[in-house]
Amino acid sequence: MATRTLPSQVPEAGAPVWTGEMRYVARQPILDLHGRVHGYELLCRNGPEAPSRGSGDEATRTMLDNSVIFGLEQLANGLPAFINCTAEALTERLVEVLPPSMTILGIPANVEPDCRLMDACRRLKASGFRLALDDFSYKPRLQPLMDLADYIRADFALLSPAWRQILRQRLTRPSIAMMAKRVETQEDYRQACGEGFTLFQGDYFCCPVLLSNRKVPANRLFHFEILRQLHHDPIDLRKLSELVMRDASLTYRLLRLVNSPFCAIRQEVRSIESAILVVGELAFRRIATLSILSEINADRPPEILQMAHVRGRFCELAAGSCALDPAEQYLLGMFSLLPAMLCLPMESLASTLPLRDEIRDALLGVPNLERCLLQWLECHEHGDWAGCDAIAQAHGLEQERLISRYGDAVIWAQAALRSAS
Repeated sequence: MATRTLPSQVPEAGAPVWTGEMRYVARQPILDLHGRVHGYELLCRNGPEAPSRGSGDEATRTMLDNSVIFGLEQLANGLPAFINCTAEALTERLVEVLPPSMTILGIPANVEPDCRLMDACRRLKASGFRLALDDFSYKPRLQPLMDLADYIRADFALLSPAWRQILRQRLTRPSIAMMAKRVETQEDYRQACGEGFTLFQGDYFCCPVLLSNRKVPANRLFHFEILRQLHHDPIDLRKLSELVMRDASLTYRLLRLVNSPFCAIRQEVRSIESAILVVGELAFRRIATLSILSEINADRPPEILQMAHVRGRFCELAAGSCALDPAEQYLLGMFSLLPAMLCLPMESLASTLPLRDEIRDALLGVPNLERCLLQWLECHEHGDWAGCDAIAQAHGLEQERLISRYGDAVIWAQAALRSAS
């Protein structure tokens, strides 16, 4: 059995998820037919010296270490976690350190389903784990694994429609969930739905059909202005209150949030001005930003809002590493997902945003200094470790600090959204 070395101390509850030995951990959401997050696939790379992909055994052992140290509850926000495994991790019982109820073990399609592997899979199933066949295309020798699997994960970009049809015809149990990986466009998504897939992974939910001829709705324009006012220091209380009061729905949501346990206030707040005075500017900024983006994202998958908060908070926390303005970086991270929220191209949105030209350029993809943190995070979200390394090196950024800031941002975003739900 392979041995594993764990750090001597486990972080306290609420500590950043990724600290200590430098490790990259990316999580990619898996959505259902209703746009809700079903779970996360967790991808890991053990430090910048490891190859971009790394060996399967090394990546699996590192992910198992991370899961033990920090807990899947934080890594996957309490949702099912899809962990890519090797035959060794299954047969040598390494995966048994994970909580069975929230773990889906990914079995690569190139394994040989010999007696030893099949016995291990049956034992794991009996103890509560679920199994997923990864990058799957039908081969008769894999039928025994299909009979045990809870998920079939097919690479939508590689399998032709004919092969996907063969795969569906070979399924022996209707309870098997069909997942389409690398679904990159709305057309991919529609096609996958029509073929019977019920779970989806890819950038499609952040890449809606953009309506280039539509203008930004007027109510969104003053929402953008509110967000800008929120990040002035100090806040112009009178001007901000006038803007917020123009939207009755937003006013109600803000007061409801201010009066909720999230703020732990013992007296009721009945106006925007008194809310700011009671809770303080910093807390009010967070509450108002969450409310506005929730309204903007009302008809889109909730994961977009989660990602926007992670991006904004990460860029804000890491801004000091590049001598950038934290408030501007927060808006840059949040606004980077406006096209996904409003189904409008960034070219149509950028000119309406009350931002400096350099921040607008960064939103449009210009590789300037203002964009470096957002660009690093975009690579991290996709598990593009080589891209992360190149950006950090080009701008003199410390990888360990960035990874720690990302962990802080994930925890903060999850807590903020839970408190407001």
